[in-house]
Amino acid sequence: MRKVEWPTLGLLVATYGCIALGTTWLATLSLPLAIVLTGIAISLHSSLCHEIIHNHPFRSRRLNEALVLPAVGLIVPYLRFRDTHLAHHRDENLTDPYDDPESNFWDPAVWSRMPRWQQRLMLANNTLAGRMILGPLVGTFCFLRLELRAARAGDARVRQGWLWHIPALVPVALWLALVAEMPVWAYLLAAYLSHALQKIRTFLEHRAHERARGRTVIVEDRGPLAWLFLNNNLHLVHHAHPNRPWYELPALYARNRDNFLRRNDGYRYRSYAEVFARYLTRAKDPVPHPLWQPPAE
Repeated sequence: MRKVEWPTLGLLVATYGCIALGTTWLATLSLPLAIVLTGIAISLHSSLCHEIIHNHPFRSRRLNEALVLPAVGLIVPYLRFRDTHLAHHRDENLTDPYDDPESNFWDPAVWSRMPRWQQRLMLANNTLAGRMILGPLVGTFCFLRLELRAARAGDARVRQGWLWHIPALVPVALWLALVAEMPVWAYLLAAYLSHALQKIRTFLEHRAHERARGRTVIVEDRGPLAWLFLNNNLHLVHHAHPNRPWYELPALYARNRDNFLRRNDGYRYRSYAEVFARYLTRAKDPVPHPLWQPPAE
């Protein structure tokens, strides 16, 4: 690896610059445009946090993590994102309702016991439009419930992650109170927009499949969303080479396209335009895991 990955570092500087611009100067000219710019920048910050988790742009983990100390996305502590995402990279557990922290599937037994209103909510959340509109709320509620349960059970890493989240929120609070021209409610809306944008990426990253290698998607998009997600739309390439920086993934995929598509049994979309056309108002998958087999006791 390079000593410094300058494209990542430069993009991180530009991201903070856009957040600063959106919450100050642009907010005085057009608040709607400021919310959009700030929301996009916060979403890009989330993608950069993902890069940091995988040891970019420096060799030093502490230096990398210092780069994303301000919790501009407000909700998810970086240390909890790091721990749950690294657990997600155990490919043999992908889509498991319990062992994959990023799974969108539910245990069929749990699903069958849900009240009807909750099932309807989850079904609405399973369309792309629902995932973007409801997903940030639904996902946050489920995440916080699991985190609270783990903290009460004595999980030290969960408690540590949330304790470190407090000082990470301080620079954001000081900026909004002392520097920003953007109202707090507008910043909250921008943060919600950022999570909604990330829900596009996570909507179909993984599918239920008997073999772990067939569960991870390739979306051959090279447009604005691919840039916003730092090429994580080539998700199988990332899972196969998690330590390669975002800007190397397209060339790596192009050189080995047939092998990657053979590996994931052709789980591929041409672009996010195709994804929107197919699933904006239709569910791609059932909510209960269609292949779930409870572990033998």
